[in-house]
This record gives sequence, structure tokens and C-alpha cells, in this order.
Amino acid sequence: QVQLVESGGGLVESGGSLRLSCAASGSINSINEMGWYRRQAPGKQRELVATLTSGGSTNYADSVKGRFTISRDNAKNTVDLQMISLQPEDTAVYYCYLNRWERSRGWVDYWGQGTQVTVSS
Repeated sequence: QVQLVESGGGLVESGGSLRLSCAASGSINSINEMGWYRRQAPGKQRELVATLTSGGSTNYADSVKGRFTISRDNAKNTVDLQMISLQPEDTAVYYCYLNRWERSRGWVDYWGQGTQVTVSS
């Protein structure tokens, strides 16, 4: 099992910055990728923000390119999301995500509980 705990959310003014951090614990092996998704409103589908594979490849949503940067510390099993130039439309609950291979289950996704980011105009 894997546990993911996010931190760093909060309230910020438009144009401000925040840094989210996610710590992974438990059986940390065979990780394919880690990253961040967000849900902007209840009932709305969770959408990709940024992911980072174990090989170092990144993928960003078009809406955050140039403003958000994902990074990973393999020694600490953490993945961070640096967010700058935040806009009200970035307001969402942000979820940490981890995908890994498990012999008995195949590719498995794990999710954190989520951290709220609110950007005021």
C-alpha cells in the first residue's frame, strides 16, 4: 500500500505563488509516475495538472504551462508543484497522484486526500 499526504495549499491573491508538496510512504517501489490533478468544482471531473515519470518526462496541462513546475525528490519520496502567477481559475482541490506496477494488480493509481487552493481576484 501507498499513502500520499499533501501540504501547502491555502488562500492567495491573484498573481501570487504557492508550492504544494506531496510525501509518499509505504511500499514505495516500481513507481511509473507521480503528479498532480485538480478538481475545480464539486461534480466536475478531476483534470490533469502535471505529471512526472520516473524517467524524468513531464506533462503539463496547457492552462498551466509556463506557470507551474513539477519536481520530484526520489530520496525523500516527495513530489512538489511550484505554482506562480496564480489566477482565480486555478482555484481547486489539488490531488497528489502516484501510479505504480503491482504484480497482483497491474498498474495501480493512488491518490492523496487533496489540498485546497483558493485564488482571490
